[in-house]
Parts: sequence; structure tokens; C-alpha cells
Amino acid sequence: MARILVERRLRDVGTRLKRLREELVVTDEQLLQLADEADDARIRSLVSETPTSARELSEASGHADAMRRHRQAVVDEIARLEQAQDELLDRFQAGRA
Repeated sequence: MARILVERRLRDVGTRLKRLREELVVTDEQLLQLADEADDARIRSLVSETPTSARELSEASGHADAMRRHRQAVVDEIARLEQAQDELLDRFQAGRA
């Protein structure tokens, strides 16, 4: 692969990694909030034992689970991009020798 292309792909991967890491920070904050809300809904559901509280628990738990899945997808994408970055850096270094 031409050196220019490797450099361009390295920049692109670096930019995407930066954005994903920032997204991960936001996702972690949101997940913490959603998990707290699900815990609160769980307690309310245990105390009140009403259909409304059970529905609120289900919704809150669903939101927290969805955010966990999103977080895992972001973490997986970061790992994939880091691997790609390592491979590109190896190609870049091989081109310098």
C-alpha cells in the first residue's frame, strides 16, 4: 500500500478512535444514570407492587440494557480500530525500512 494511503488511513482511524473514545465517556455517564433509574424503579416496584411500577421497571431496565449493548458495540469498534491502527503502523514502519 502506498505510503500516502497508509498515512491517510492512519489519520482517518485516529480521528474515528478519538470520536469513539469521546462517545464511550458519554455512554458510560448515560449508562450510570440509566442503571440508577432502573435500580430505583426496581425498588419502587417491590414496594408498590402495582402494574404501573412493574411497567416502569420494565422500561427502565430495557433502556439500561440497550445502553449496555450500545456501550459494548462502541468498545468492540474501538478494539477493532486499534487493531487496524496497529496493522497500519506496521505497514508504515515497513515502508520506512
